[in-house]
Amino acid sequence: MSSIHIRDAREDDCAAIQVIYGEHVLHGLASWEETPPDVAEIAHRMTDLKKAGFPYRVVELDGQVKGYAYATSYRPRPAYRHTVENSIYVSSACARMGLGGSLLGDLIKQCTARGYRQMVAVIGDSENNPSIKLHEAYGFVHCGTLRSLGFKQGKWLNQVLMQQSLGESDTTPP
Repeated sequence: MSSIHIRDAREDDCAAIQVIYGEHVLHGLASWEETPPDVAEIAHRMTDLKKAGFPYRVVELDGQVKGYAYATSYRPRPAYRHTVENSIYVSSACARMGLGGSLLGDLIKQCTARGYRQMVAVIGDSENNPSIKLHEAYGFVHCGTLRSLGFKQGKWLNQVLMQQSLGESDTTPP
């Protein structure tokens, strides 16, 4: 039986994270980057997010990092400060093993504990049914589809917006 463990990401995880993300950048449509960032850039991004107080988590399968997730500010204006956007990436070799759900559930708990009130999923490509279904399974609702916002791998891509309320949501002031 395999052992799954979720923990805070560390700098020494950046090489594994870069491999996972690079695979998605080069072969997937979840990320709209076209050139995978190097390990130093991954480390820089992680440091900035953690310094800003956002959760950045990894999932280990039998002691090896096989996925990661983080939250970041949804938009930069101050009025958005109670809303986060999630990002979840899992090694394609571990697809449909429940790692993405484990990361999303953990990220929701982490963000709720930090006092955030809304989580937004910005899903690259409206045909990304595994991500859409994953978010639906964790209570996210479809808010809209923005058509033809990106062009990658020779096709126009839609973007799906989904939202999940956290904690007391909008029932009380933050």
